[in-house]
Amino acid sequence: MSTHPQGRLAARVVAALAALFALAALSWNWWAERNPQQERRLRVELQDQLVLSFPAAMQPADERYGLVRTGSDGRRRLRVVLVHGLDEPGDIWTDLLPVLGSTGFETWEFRYPNDQGIDRSSDLLASNWTRIPGDLPVVLIGHSMGGLVIRDFVTRWRHPVAMLPQVAGASVHGVILAGTPNQGSEWARLRVWLELRDQWAAGRQWGFSPFAGLHDGTGAAKVDLRPGSRFLDELNERPWPQEIPLSIIGGELLPSTPSLGDGVVATDSLAAPGAPPPILVEASHRGMLVRLLESEPEPPAIGVILRLLDGQDRGD
Repeated sequence: MSTHPQGRLAARVVAALAALFALAALSWNWWAERNPQQERRLRVELQDQLVLSFPAAMQPADERYGLVRTGSDGRRRLRVVLVHGLDEPGDIWTDLLPVLGSTGFETWEFRYPNDQGIDRSSDLLASNWTRIPGDLPVVLIGHSMGGLVIRDFVTRWRHPVAMLPQVAGASVHGVILAGTPNQGSEWARLRVWLELRDQWAAGRQWGFSPFAGLHDGTGAAKVDLRPGSRFLDELNERPWPQEIPLSIIGGELLPSTPSLGDGVVATDSLAAPGAPPPILVEASHRGMLVRLLESEPEPPAIGVILRLLDGQDRGD
């Protein structure tokens, strides 16, 4: 350690700044825990202000977000649209896509700024919906928070109960949710670590920039995902259209400990209005759909998804 007066002074300044930063972070977390809706409003306003102030920098590449066709023409009577979850690094469908293609399903992916408010993501899905040809019905499959985007889109936009559709295009024939926290997840509070993983993957694909971490929102989704959030309360009060089958798949790391669930979503949090009890598989939150190592067996939710799709394709 330096004994030079200037060196000691510099060390003290750095230590003081670090202490101030830590205090500010703790103060913010303390306030945000007690004022979630105000926190959400500030995050949304920040995102809107950034778009107004830096329109070019905040505009991501056109192909980064929206509905993207990821499979060739299918021979089935249904199309499949996949919707990823919070801070997804981009590989959650790596194992499912080739299986869907080999069994004859035409597939699309909905990619969206996954840190923004969930309602904004479903609004974006609605604005892109007519890109999908309307000659075949669609089955929507969502992982994690993607299932909440789907539920909000179906009940508020495409098939609202006792209301006319708010968007035209293909009808929704069925919905499959995998690891979706329909009653919220406490893990949303720790999304900063997921954000680092997400931004590392995005930077490698799209390039690093000072605005890279802001293209996908400023964290309002974290507030929406908290148990008892206003978004979840309103979503769960909204009726589900009875004509659309809703299936839920959940993971259990330890069947004897349902509170653990898949490590991210507790078993009790899977339940959703209008849905039968969840189909449980022995897997982690991501492990239900994607292998960690190529040598591992097929993720257990994939076989369940195929059975559900086959039934819906036959009209069961």
